Amino acid sequence: MTISHDVAGSGPALVLLHSGVCDRRMWDAQAPALIDAGYRLVRCDFRGFGQTAAADGPHSDAEDVLELLDALGIGQAALVGASYGGQVTLEIAARWPGRVSAMVLVCSALPGHEPSPALEAVGEREDALLEAGDIAGAVELMADTWLGPDADEAAREAVHLMQRHAFEVQLAAEEFEPIEAEFDLATIEAPCLALSGGHDLADFQRIAARLPDLLSDARHLELPWAGHLPSLERPSVVTDLLLGFLRERLPAH
Repeated sequence: MTISHDVAGSGPALVLLHSGVCDRRMWDAQAPALIDAGYRLVRCDFRGFGQTAAADGPHSDAEDVLELLDALGIGQAALVGASYGGQVTLEIAARWPGRVSAMVLVCSALPGHEPSPALEAVGEREDALLEAGDIAGAVELMADTWLGPDADEAAREAVHLMQRHAFEVQLAAEEFEPIEAEFDLATIEAPCLALSGGHDLADFQRIAARLPDLLSDARHLELPWAGHLPSLERPSVVTDLLLGFLRERLPAH
């Protein structure tokens, strides 16, 4: 199965991977500038998000992305991953180091991370609302939890739209957990910029701060104004950060 995606531009390949409360539309504000800067931009939807159908069996999101790259004839790409998309980015970079030229992790999750009581409480509240059939309440919880104070009404509406769609698709399908592969982060060769948000849950702040110790070439930058979804909260600032890092590590032709 090839996951839904769009491709635009020419130059070094750049793949954008979305968070678990959004889909590939979360990068709408960044896409034009990245294409204009000389990158071949690929955006995709994981299974059960956006335009990709829910999984019909055990699956690996990392392997889905690699299959997409193969189908597009992309041997190596820079990856930008937000939250769960960051975790997928780390898995790809660890399992297939030669396929990843550089990576930006935006408030990334981390394989094997033990969630804090605060993070577990969010998940339990989400599950309770969905089990009660209150999709609107669950959507509102996600927007309140993951958007920082700088998010405007357009950002909230975008999260509402993407998260509601994901809930509806996933609740209508049989649930299959992604396959958890074993891998070693020490095998990652790609240079990394790890962004965290000063208003995000502490779990994701701690993960970003740890990454320079876990990876061979990584630096951490905290965005004091940001929640968990800075690309929606201050789009132009995140665009500039991406372009600055990419121009340094993966210059466009």
